[in-house]
Amino acid sequence: MNRATVVIIGAGQAGLATSHLLADAGVEHVVLERGRVAARWDGHAWRSLRLLTPNWLSRLPGHRYRGTDPNGYMRASEVADYLRSYAVRSGAPVRQGVEVLAVRGGGDGGYRVETTNGTWTAAAVVVATGWCDVSRRPAAASGLDGRIEQLTPATYRDPAALPDGGVLVVGASSSGVQIADELATAGRRVVLAVGSHSRVPRTYRGRDICWWLDAVGSLGRRIDEHPYPAAVRREPSLQLSGQRGGRDVDLPSLQEREVVLAGRLTGIDGRRVRLGPGLAAACDAADARLRRLLRRIDMLAGRLGIISDVDREPAHRAARTAGWLPELDLPRAGIRSVVWATGYQRSYPWLHVPVLDEHGEIRHVHGSTPAAGLHVVGMRWQTRRNSSFLDGVGDDARTVVSTILADLGDRARRVRSAA
Repeated sequence: MNRATVVIIGAGQAGLATSHLLADAGVEHVVLERGRVAARWDGHAWRSLRLLTPNWLSRLPGHRYRGTDPNGYMRASEVADYLRSYAVRSGAPVRQGVEVLAVRGGGDGGYRVETTNGTWTAAAVVVATGWCDVSRRPAAASGLDGRIEQLTPATYRDPAALPDGGVLVVGASSSGVQIADELATAGRRVVLAVGSHSRVPRTYRGRDICWWLDAVGSLGRRIDEHPYPAAVRREPSLQLSGQRGGRDVDLPSLQEREVVLAGRLTGIDGRRVRLGPGLAAACDAADARLRRLLRRIDMLAGRLGIISDVDREPAHRAARTAGWLPELDLPRAGIRSVVWATGYQRSYPWLHVPVLDEHGEIRHVHGSTPAAGLHVVGMRWQTRRNSSFLDGVGDDARTVVSTILADLGDRARRVRSAA
């Protein structure tokens, strides 16, 4: 039987940030990783995948980017190297190649963590397996003709790996627009099925949009400040790309690259895809949110004396949404592949503690679940908009570690009192 005060599950940015802070506090712990450190970044099939945020915004507790390209965007393999260097510098006690099979409550109020390399007991467990766990496909995907190849951002590699012909990309958040952009640039015919989305320019007033989002406090906005916290966790990811040095991949830009826009996918019957009439409304809503954001940025720029008008005008272009494509016959349109860029879901078949909601998500408040001593770090909008970013995960790790330290102190006091 192995023992640790805290067991962390997952050696990505969330697990490593938590480990660093626990080490600083002198708390004995172990990090269990089923593959290798940062394996999800290192093993990603998508060859051109890059961070959406500039390298300077890759701040972690006790670690930040020190390379020669702070305004660039790391490739996935570079992110993996960055995190592995963080693990080494932190002296993180990572056990690689150890898969967690079960987490159960222990008889002493702690937890038993059963793995492929023995069982651990711990006073606390931190689930740091991330929010991009399993690519989600809509139920309608099962009705697609078997001759049409289906992929997700987790299985998409590059345009050359797809069958010849056109591609239907479903979903216009960050993954969908990036894949549509790459396919169109490679000369493929692309139809993009668009639902609700969040549009931003890559640069504004001569600066990366992330600089402005950071400066106006948008990235660090707390979920407690939002009037609809449940809804905001379903908010689409920003239409951004770090490819080719970073360029616009909003809908007007994609139309310039001859991507055809359609409404939200509503159903599938074999080779026929039904599409809803809401494209114009979705684009209008995204444009309205963009205008509100740019007004905030303009006000801040005025206060800071930043007077450059560089890149202001393109941010106000609107997508062309006239007409409505109610149905698409895929073979007739020359489309032989569908990429489902429809988000992610989490899977916890090994978590035998009653903390999951009706959707299979971990219930938590600021990272602490209803089960004392069981915590989570790295979830989308866990406490802030940037909770799942490299730059934001540290704040949530600090919150969770503070709670763990308080719980351990209470436990020690109870033990002393009982003695």
